[in-house]
Amino acid sequence: MTTLLSSRLLPFSPERRRTPSPSTTFFPWNNPTTNYTVRFLCSPAAPRVRLGQRLPRFVVPATAEDLLYNAGATVGVLGGGYALMRVFDDLTRRKILRQGLSRKLVHILSGLLFLVSWPIFSNSNKARYFAAFVPLVNCLRLLVNGLSLASDEGLIKSVTREGDPQELLRGPLYYVTILMLCALVFWRESPIGVVSLAMMCGGDGIADIIGRRYGSMKIPYNPKKSFAGSISMLVFGFLVSIGMLYYYSILGHVQLDWGNTVPRVAFVSLVATLVESLPITEVVDDNISVPLASMAVAFFTFHD
Repeated sequence: MTTLLSSRLLPFSPERRRTPSPSTTFFPWNNPTTNYTVRFLCSPAAPRVRLGQRLPRFVVPATAEDLLYNAGATVGVLGGGYALMRVFDDLTRRKILRQGLSRKLVHILSGLLFLVSWPIFSNSNKARYFAAFVPLVNCLRLLVNGLSLASDEGLIKSVTREGDPQELLRGPLYYVTILMLCALVFWRESPIGVVSLAMMCGGDGIADIIGRRYGSMKIPYNPKKSFAGSISMLVFGFLVSIGMLYYYSILGHVQLDWGNTVPRVAFVSLVATLVESLPITEVVDDNISVPLASMAVAFFTFHD
């Protein structure tokens, strides 16, 4: 009788402790995990993650969060562009850089950094509009200051030759318009916009720096242009274009046959260099003629 009571009635008897009933599982960890699966205990609806399963390190949001993500990317790119302008404004004010050199470095770097920033935006079809908002803001700044509705001395010194606010309504305004056009029309999937911006920013920008320093030998049909400047535009425009296309190809935005791509880019660079050397600057600004010529030639060469 004593044995019966101790084994059946007492809750702490050895027999009661030996095999607990499945219905008396008080804690989640008393229930053994099977199939190498982990369930997070903090939430009853937590997803199951298999041990050894590799999750993507970064997933671009796609629905409602996409707007917030692209807005944040836009603010970041705007902030980077503003910081670039402030740096060169400060270098010019301290007389570390001449105003002409500072202006050309801004011309080269701002466009190329904008081009490099495109993969930051999401994979949404609307992402290009957020990217195009960046040059749109700069376009409005140029209009406001060029029309003397406001006066930003740093902006004027960074992007004008003579410090005249009305210069903002010519070359710089055309420049940001082309940036906006390439983002909206070509975006990341087409090499046309990439090559056009590379020729305008890298090729034409470096041509002016090299031409002013080493351009003693002038082109016969245009005394304002030099052989040194044109050769540097051809070489650097080609190299920057290839570099940008490689950048977009390794990110998976474009797929290129390099055996055909290299000679095509070389041909685009040659035509853009010839257009830049023509004596038409008084009629058509280089920030219009060079990218438009590059777009036209690239359109026919990259579309079989």
